[in-house]
Amino acid sequence: MELDVENSYYGQKAKKLFLEGYNCSQSVFLAFEDKYDMDHSMAMRLSSSFGGGMGRLREVCGAVSGMFMVAGLLYGYDEPKNFEAKSEHYARIQELAGEYRVRNGSIVCREILGLGKGKDDPVPSRRTKEYYQKRPCPDLVAMAAAIMEEYIRENPLEG
Repeated sequence: MELDVENSYYGQKAKKLFLEGYNCSQSVFLAFEDKYDMDHSMAMRLSSSFGGGMGRLREVCGAVSGMFMVAGLLYGYDEPKNFEAKSEHYARIQELAGEYRVRNGSIVCREILGLGKGKDDPVPSRRTKEYYQKRPCPDLVAMAAAIMEEYIRENPLEG
């Protein structure tokens, strides 16, 4: 997948949102608000739990979770017994995860950030100049959104 993060509309939008104080998941999910029909406040609340690798548990990167939520809204299935649709969607999610993993070595927050094992303190870090200088997160949300943008470009939505 060709990826130009610096010129990605959604990538740069996600990065801007992160720099405004949204968590990693919210930044990616909210960047695509023009693609789905959901109230802004609801979208913020829905994606709020996944920041910091799911509530600072440092599990799946919140940017990846945000990307998956966008994929679910745009391409997901809504019939629980539709095995083919479910299989197709899971393959899509694995493809998106694979793209992110190739570029970052992992989709796990603690591994990407070089943290030890286990959960982090539940209190989020203050967003200071130093925070933004030491964390790759602004670039990671941009990358996740750019991956999703490229996926949408290569797999146009029906209707």
